Amino acid sequence: MTEIIATESDAASAADPTLEAAHAWLAQDPDPETRAELAALVERAEDRDAEASAELHDRFDTRLAFGTAGLRGELGAGSNRMNRVLVAQTAAGLAAFVRDRVADTTGTDDTATIVIGYDGRKNSAVFARDSAEIFAGAGLRAILLPRMLPTPVLAFAVRHLGADAGVMVTASHNPPRDNGYKVYLGGEDGGAQIVSPADARIAARIDEVASDTPVSRIPRSLGFEIAGEDLVDAYVAETAATAPAPAPAGTEDLRWVYTAMHGVGHETLDRLLAAAGYPAPITVDAQIQPDPDFPTVAFPNPEEPGAMDLAIAAATAADAELILANDPDADRLAVAIPDGPDGWRRLSGNDVGLLLGWRAARRARAAGAPEGSSLACSLVSSPGLAAIAGHYGLDFHETLTGFKWISRSPGMVFGFEEALGYLVDPDVVRDKDGLSAALAVLELATQARASGSSLGGMLNDLASQFGHFASAQVSMRVDDIAVIGRIMARLRAEHPTDVAGIHVSRVDDLLDGTATLPPGDVVRLWLDDGSLLIVRPSGTEPKLKVYIDVRGDSADDAAARTAALEDASRALIARLRD
Repeated sequence: MTEIIATESDAASAADPTLEAAHAWLAQDPDPETRAELAALVERAEDRDAEASAELHDRFDTRLAFGTAGLRGELGAGSNRMNRVLVAQTAAGLAAFVRDRVADTTGTDDTATIVIGYDGRKNSAVFARDSAEIFAGAGLRAILLPRMLPTPVLAFAVRHLGADAGVMVTASHNPPRDNGYKVYLGGEDGGAQIVSPADARIAARIDEVASDTPVSRIPRSLGFEIAGEDLVDAYVAETAATAPAPAPAGTEDLRWVYTAMHGVGHETLDRLLAAAGYPAPITVDAQIQPDPDFPTVAFPNPEEPGAMDLAIAAATAADAELILANDPDADRLAVAIPDGPDGWRRLSGNDVGLLLGWRAARRARAAGAPEGSSLACSLVSSPGLAAIAGHYGLDFHETLTGFKWISRSPGMVFGFEEALGYLVDPDVVRDKDGLSAALAVLELATQARASGSSLGGMLNDLASQFGHFASAQVSMRVDDIAVIGRIMARLRAEHPTDVAGIHVSRVDDLLDGTATLPPGDVVRLWLDDGSLLIVRPSGTEPKLKVYIDVRGDSADDAAARTAALEDASRALIARLRD
């Protein structure tokens, strides 16, 4: 009887491509945890457990796609998950791409250099070590950062070391069960994240490895280097110099609260504060050390409701003047100031971006910035930055979403995106950096205190000079990503003639790109009163987003018009989804 059951099981496996793929995966998976997890799932599926079978199909019927955001997904066994098999294949494919790129660029067989960083998420260190061994095994000079560090340190390292490429193992602010693989390119890319067509070329190389080479046969070497502390020292010194504490000091009694959101930002920020001359913060101790389980937050993103509750409680207790929060890999920054119905006002990414853009524009003019110096932001960020650039005689560039695009803007002295991302000094880091942004905000807060004002007062001054810009965002999270595709298709086929009773004067579909923007899955609705609605899928989460921008005659007028458009946007999404 046992032999008959085994034969039937083997036959079932042979007849089911998904089970075949699972067995092939088990044969090459070097991770005992994911191997045991998958073996149990396969056994249940072979016993005709429908739930297990569906889970296997989800894991193996597709492959986690490598794109301009690199890789990002849930941890687990299978081609549609983040794991050591997928990372090994990705590292081998990336190594082949980098080798070819250097040869094509230099016309020689010079050894390419690649630097690897990682954060505190589950398996980040393991994935980074695997990558370093595989890069070294492929003949590259592989340099592993000395310990878990923020993403901006890795982005800095690519430029500072003159590396040909860089990898950061992180899922940023995604849920705890996720991890990711972010790729940067040196050379003519200047240490920016990859864009098309590099992503497709890397993906093709990864597919070649996955189809032809078992993980056990991918060459490895322990001949990689571990970067010295002098690399971190250099990041601290150069970043601190971008926003030193203003003179006269006057910062000793500044009370402010900081949370690392269970991420890796605190150690590096602490060193930056000392180097730049700012006082140490009151820390949210429950969130200050790296913890991949993110136990105090439902979602480790400072934008999400409730994520900053502990910081607000600490700031209220300390009668603080300011709250700063990094996301887990410290490339984003959230800011809150005393104000609002609960005692605190969480500034939007646009609020902070306009303040920092104003700062950058004044500094550029004072320094006699050369012709072509510019401010840049993504198309879903506040149009107020264009007004600031124009006032100070700077160029302005609007890009697709993501710092892979913003960082490539010609002549840029500052760039930002409304999702709490700020590029304060492109010469140091060619990506968003929540640590340098924190120093720049502290500089502004200190300057405001010296003049008897505050960050809130600065925002009022900004509005008085450039206009009352207001922004909002409406988002819809889905379980099935296909729902978003259907909504975008219906919007293109049946776009509204009015929103909140205001006529839609123009519709821009960026799917085919424009003269100034590459193609993107974005639809813009321009209204007769000058308001703008932008509809796009999120690039990192299963969400559809609607961005709303208005310019009102006053703060109250802008707020009222924004609220009306928020309600209308929710109704529009609901109609398109039905």
